[in-house]
Amino acid sequence: QVKELVLDNCRSDDGKIVGLSSDFENLEFLSMININLLSVSNLPKLNKLRKLELSDNRISGGLEVLAERTPNLTHLNLSGNKIKDINTLEPLKKLPNLHSLDLFNCEVTMLINYRESVFTLLPQLTYLDGFDADDQEAPDSDPEADGDGLEDEYENGEEDDDDEEDDLDEEVIDDEEDEDDDLEGEEEEDGVDDEEEDEEEDGEDDEEDEADDDLPRGEKRKRNLEDEGEEDPEEEEDDEDD
Repeated sequence: QVKELVLDNCRSDDGKIVGLSSDFENLEFLSMININLLSVSNLPKLNKLRKLELSDNRISGGLEVLAERTPNLTHLNLSGNKIKDINTLEPLKKLPNLHSLDLFNCEVTMLINYRESVFTLLPQLTYLDGFDADDQEAPDSDPEADGDGLEDEYENGEEDDDDEEDDLDEEVIDDEEDEDDDLEGEEEEDGVDDEEEDEEEDGEDDEEDEADDDLPRGEKRKRNLEDEGEEDPEEEEDDEDD
């Protein structure tokens, strides 16, 4: 059930593919970058293969094997190989679905009219080295398939969560400030009430003192004795005479 297989940097045995067999009949993507591959002669029959990565190897020819064993190939990357002549690419004409071919860092790219010659030889091609015949760049892969869309959505979700937390924090701080203001207001009111009560008590005491000052001296003394619960000595003498 394997659909994708990556063997990059796994050195081949004497320039041949070891372990790759027709058991991988469901393969759609196969990558064998930099495995010191000399040819594709040992490639098994892979009817469902769509994309084949063979860059940075030592392949110089024998591409007719691809038409026989990967008939439905759409993408082929041969960058960094030993391909020198346009005629080496002629077997690729038998791959009717091939619409993207990469030959970066191959000697063939140094030939005069290289691009025009390849597009003429392989009319089914849409893109050569990432550009079409009109030098229009190939579109990027689907961002959702690469997971970029999900990543952006996740980041946005995090930002939204952070904004919500900031709003909550601001609300809590505002509530605490309002409570502090209320407490300060109550303390100020209590202080004012206490001061008013003290002033009222002081005022009553002053009025009593003023009233005592207006009385004759004897009456004042008599009043003071009554307040203290003692009887006037003069009254006691009168009682004894009686």
